[in-house]
Amino acid sequence: MEALRVESLRKEFGGLQAVHSISLNVSRGEHLAIIGPNGAGKTTLFNLLGGQLKPTSGKVFFEGQDITEMSPYHRAHLGIARTFQILNLLKELTVIENMLLALQGTRRSRFQLIRPIKRYRQLYLQAEKLLNSMDLWERRDDIVHTLSYGEQRKLEILLGLASKPKLLLLDEPSCGLTTAESAEITEAINNLEGEITVMFVAHDMDLVFGVAQRIIVLHYGKVIVEGLPDEIKNDTKVREIYMGPERSGHARAH
Repeated sequence: MEALRVESLRKEFGGLQAVHSISLNVSRGEHLAIIGPNGAGKTTLFNLLGGQLKPTSGKVFFEGQDITEMSPYHRAHLGIARTFQILNLLKELTVIENMLLALQGTRRSRFQLIRPIKRYRQLYLQAEKLLNSMDLWERRDDIVHTLSYGEQRKLEILLGLASKPKLLLLDEPSCGLTTAESAEITEAINNLEGEITVMFVAHDMDLVFGVAQRIIVLHYGKVIVEGLPDEIKNDTKVREIYMGPERSGHARAH
């Protein structure tokens, strides 16, 4: 079943076309990677899908509903969650406080500002389950800025999962991580419960090929190729983009 459909999506900044007539479909539960060199339009595309930017033209459909003009807030309530390349955490609060605030924000009780949050036992149980899923429960009372960068990345993904999204958009989830931390993020994404559709932008090829079921390659705002991971690995155009024509030809010769 279709989760997301994009039709001829285009975004211009002045005379620059950052996204050029992109069309794509994402199936429910699919793990789709968007890759490409710097300036390819990956983050701009995510900003269009998340509602942070409005397209110059084209349409975005989520589960058959036209969401092109919807705000990020309304998209979130439909089941779309987003993380960013630059961490977006409340770093002076504790891990559990960040988690509880994210969980509280998804409930009707967020408008009940008098009742202490500690009265909501169910929120604590959900927070415990989520934090345990990425080995952060033991750090629950630590101030966020004392966590390692990798732990902060994992926490941001958990905050995205707090709303029980149907579609999770991850922008460079392993950016700045060590090889070991990136492997933990890869495992965490692969272990997500339910039929969560995951789209992610990444330069980390170990993460891409460790998670993606399908890969789309962008170059200068256009989709130049899409396919299964093994197809992308052996695609001549992809090799030329990442290695250059001369090095790509040399690699094939050997």
